[in-house]
Amino acid sequence: MYQFNEMELAIIEEAEKVAVDFLKPKAAEYDENRSFCKESLEELGQLGFMGVHLPEEYGGLGLSGPAVSRVVEAVASACASTCSALTAHFLATDSILIGGTEEQKQALLPKSAAGELLGAFALTEPAAGSNPVDMRTRAVKEGDGWRLTGTKHYITNAKEADFIVLYAKTDVNAGARGISAFVIEKGTQGVEFSSPEKTMGLRGSTIYEVSVDCWLPDSALLGKEGKGFHTAMGVLDRGRIEIASMSLGIARAAYQATLGWSTERNVGDKKLAEYQGIEWILAEMYTQLEAARLLTLKAAKARDDQDRFSLESAVAKFYAAEAAGFITDKALQLHGGYGFIQDLPIERYVRDARILRIFEGTSEVQKIIIARTVLHNFSQQ
Repeated sequence: MYQFNEMELAIIEEAEKVAVDFLKPKAAEYDENRSFCKESLEELGQLGFMGVHLPEEYGGLGLSGPAVSRVVEAVASACASTCSALTAHFLATDSILIGGTEEQKQALLPKSAAGELLGAFALTEPAAGSNPVDMRTRAVKEGDGWRLTGTKHYITNAKEADFIVLYAKTDVNAGARGISAFVIEKGTQGVEFSSPEKTMGLRGSTIYEVSVDCWLPDSALLGKEGKGFHTAMGVLDRGRIEIASMSLGIARAAYQATLGWSTERNVGDKKLAEYQGIEWILAEMYTQLEAARLLTLKAAKARDDQDRFSLESAVAKFYAAEAAGFITDKALQLHGGYGFIQDLPIERYVRDARILRIFEGTSEVQKIIIARTVLHNFSQQ
């Protein structure tokens, strides 16, 4: 198991505390009202958690990958909507960290880490989800800048964000090498947002369709032209570990609620947990949760130690997201009819967990990444 240093343990403890004291009491309200989790993000920003993943030189906390994972897990265990908005912010700021110029990093990252700026990551399109190379959004040179046209879909934080990192094709004939990234500041003319999507879960983390027909100066190009695909893939490797951590948080909350329920609920003359069939289910839930945690920590450690960690992040994201689906479903099953009503958070856990098998590449995409990487490594032996 990964050993955290004293500073990391203190930060993780603080994350668990704010999750219980501040985030958890607001989770049901965000879900029921479909209201953006603004207050929770502001609280996280004041405590420095908006930059928990960033180096200290850019205003972040400089935590290790495993420590970042534990913070994300803590937030998700209390309010998955807040965690979704937080990790979407991470995608945007990781884009700048990986692909931006030093000037762009200094201009955006310290304020983002302090919670003064909120970011959004715009890669997915209606006809280009799992394969970004199919994107249709275009960026064409126009004067001393760029004309961007196109539509992005399912963009978390988009309307609330102070900046959007948007990916577009600057060379339609160059495949992946023809993709570049741009920073669009809030209030830019020619950027329009749909109404918030009415999602099944994560209802306090709003997502939008974003249409652009705007002009941006050359300074808005993130890093170098043609490097957008490389940046996006690096960001998604990190993001998949965060989705695995988010999966752990939701699954942990559902499992702990089920332990409490099964040891308090009487069925006949025995506690629910005293029935062997229930014990088996609890054992399966625990085993999947522990396996997911170990795979996630392994991937988070690989993020610190390796230039490429696509295999580890895909394995962690695939297993943890599937485990969260299994654990939340069993939690509802063991709660019976009580799990199906909104008086308890169990049905929210089920709804919130479902998207995790789709976020940052579906489970099917993760299996493709895993298989192709394993086969490639085998062929090199």
